[in-house]
Order: sequence, then C-alpha cells, then structure tokens
Amino acid sequence: MTPAVLSRAAAIALSLAAPAAAEEITVFAASSLTNAMTEVEAGFEAATGHDVTVAYAGSSALARQIRQGAPADVFISANADWMDALEADGLLAPGTRVDLLSNALVLIAADAEADPVEIGPDMDLPALLGTGRLAMALVEAVPAGLYGKAALTSLGQWDAVAPKVAQAGNVRAALALVALGEAPFGIVYATDSKAEEAVSVVGTFPADSHPPITYPAAALGRSDTALTVEFLAYLRGAEARAIFEAEGFTMLVSPDG
Repeated sequence: MTPAVLSRAAAIALSLAAPAAAEEITVFAASSLTNAMTEVEAGFEAATGHDVTVAYAGSSALARQIRQGAPADVFISANADWMDALEADGLLAPGTRVDLLSNALVLIAADAEADPVEIGPDMDLPALLGTGRLAMALVEAVPAGLYGKAALTSLGQWDAVAPKVAQAGNVRAALALVALGEAPFGIVYATDSKAEEAVSVVGTFPADSHPPITYPAAALGRSDTALTVEFLAYLRGAEARAIFEAEGFTMLVSPDG
C-alpha cells in the first residue's frame, strides 16, 4: 500500500473515531430565570456535550435586541406580550412556542424581621414605606414591573405609591435595591426572593390582582439548528422540571407536551 493510500486510510479512520463536533446555541432568558437556567444550562451541556450560552436581561430589552438582529436561537420571556410581539413580527420558528412556567408576585422587605403585610385594598403601603422607596422593575416595559403595577392598580394602591417607586432595569436589579438596603420594600417574583437571603417575603399578591404570570419559550426563526428543538424538549423534561420547581416555578407543560 502506497504512503498516499495509507495517509488517506488513516484520515478516514480518525474521522470515524472522532466524536461529533459540539454545537452551540444562544438563549435569551428573562432575568428572573437566572438561578434556574444556570443549572439547566449545566445539565443540558453535561447530557448532550453541546454548549449553551445564556444572556439575561429584562424581557423587553431582550425582545428589542432580537428585533434588531441579535443572534439568539431561543427566547424565554417573563410574559406573553413580548413573545406575542416577536411572533407578530414573524421572528419565531413556527410551532415551537410553548407556555413553559408560571410564578407568583410578592412584596419583599430589607428587614429580615419585618412583620407580615396583609396585601389588599385596605393596606396602607405609602405609610409602610415612610420616606423610603418601593423597588420595582420598569413598570411600563419589564414584565415584573407590569405585573406589579397591575396588582397595585387593581388594589387601589398605585396612585398613592407611584411617586415612591424606584424603578430598576430588570427584576434582579429591583431585588438588589432591597437586598442592599437602598429600598425598604420591593415587588419581585416569588422565585427571586428565594435567590436572595438578605430579603424577607412579607406578603404575596392575590393571583387575581394581576394577569397570569406566564413564561413562554420559543425558537427563533433565524435559527437553523436542530439543537434548538432538542433544547426546548429538555426544558420540558424531568431534569429541567426538577430544577425549575426547586426554584419555586410552576411548570405549565407536561414532560411530553
């Protein structure tokens, strides 16, 4: 056998022995998913050998970046409106959208010994705040802020509280304002409160005081990799379910749905 033939044979043998090259996808996820998605990312990478890069921000900021051509493969929003907007723009891969998770809205305090607050029309939130501020995500753009404003409005509290609101770019930034003591109270998701030991939950907003908190997920139409479908299936699977539920989320889809 000639050296050239031997060389070609060796190359073929090496190619057959080599594992398939790892692929990579980019996921845009709402800030409130940070802790859970960090674990999901690690689990998916360990199970598949592929790479996942997750970018976190407010859903509104992520949706704007996607509209501007950001190279994301999957989007997980903290409300349906921003996903609806991208779908209306024709930016989602048809048939991939699914309502994945749900959450609850809570009032948190910087004081670990703060007394519970009965959240309802009769609470005096301005008096509770005193000279302090109420930390919230952007109330006209970020889902946590939108839900919070809707809840306060339905309870007849918004007009009195609005001048005392300190708005942050996303829900984790609002959480940080309370954790650092820069605001005595804040409105965040229940899952965010579990992620920060420096705050305490003093009350939960009635579910009927705001629109249902839904996290839809979808592949983006510009993504042409089958890995996005595999990743979306993983999000619905038992491993991801255990992670999400441990963080306080409620799954809205069955493992095989």
